[in-house]
Amino acid sequence: MNILISSAGQRVSLVRAFQKELRNFFSDGKVYTVDLNPILAPACHVSDGYKQVPSVEESNYIDALLNICLGWDIKMIIPTIDTELLVLAENIDKIKNKGIIPIISNSNFISICRDKRKVNNFFTERGILIPHPIDKSNPTFPLFVKPYDGSRSVDVYKINSKEDLLPYHYNNPKLMFMEYIDPQNHDEYTVDTYYDKKGKLCCAVPRKRIYVRSGEINKGVTKKNVIINEFLDKLSFIEGARGCITTQVFLNKHTNQVIGIEINPRFGGGYPLSYLSGANFPKWLIEEYLLNKEIDYYDNWEGNLLMLRYDDEILVRNYDE
Repeated sequence: MNILISSAGQRVSLVRAFQKELRNFFSDGKVYTVDLNPILAPACHVSDGYKQVPSVEESNYIDALLNICLGWDIKMIIPTIDTELLVLAENIDKIKNKGIIPIISNSNFISICRDKRKVNNFFTERGILIPHPIDKSNPTFPLFVKPYDGSRSVDVYKINSKEDLLPYHYNNPKLMFMEYIDPQNHDEYTVDTYYDKKGKLCCAVPRKRIYVRSGEINKGVTKKNVIINEFLDKLSFIEGARGCITTQVFLNKHTNQVIGIEINPRFGGGYPLSYLSGANFPKWLIEEYLLNKEIDYYDNWEGNLLMLRYDDEILVRNYDE
């Protein structure tokens, strides 16, 4: 009953969480990792073994991944980056036919999540507020510009005046113009949610983003607030959603209105805070997919738990470029 975490990168805490939970059920269970450049991926050095894989954009990616999985007797794959999600979803039958379960939402839901225009429609259809779109030909300021398929805060701009708008902003078809959500009046949250095999919401943990570095939470705190009720009311079921789904929202400090921003159908970089608060997604994935247990709704995680991250070192002996 071994598990593979793909594109492991810096997800040391995630690897360790899966190692701990897997060994509570299977004492000899192993958590392996793969990465495009594993020797430079800290999480690979704390896993039970690692291998290099080709880029997810290469035609042989799935076959290479399957060969590794079969050699390590992998039963479950945990993806961690956006670019691999759709490839895995489109090959889910091929993977399952080898006795391996990829924890992945269906391709339709992933396609929605990968396009922020579709995400906006998704939120609107469920009665969740979104930032108002801004007409490029008649903009009001300040406004916010971001690509509809971006990640990690790349190509994201706050525009304060017409003078700040460049031809690049107007001419790039991927850039969306939208209302600027003032952080003076709003708090930004990432909500870690667990959806079971049937798309039912089993847990929701709002994490307030106090400080973000390179698009990932560096300081944050869990909060039991109105966001949970919003999710229970409007997102208690999502067709095709499975496993950990992370959703970014803003919460108005004065009105308690929730504004939906984006959805990532995978573990987010800040999930370790939710795990340490008691929202044990690795355990539930093992129980649901390897032991065929049903997962009940869980809300007994710890609120007001503050996480302060810091840099640590992984040393690799005899490294030779």
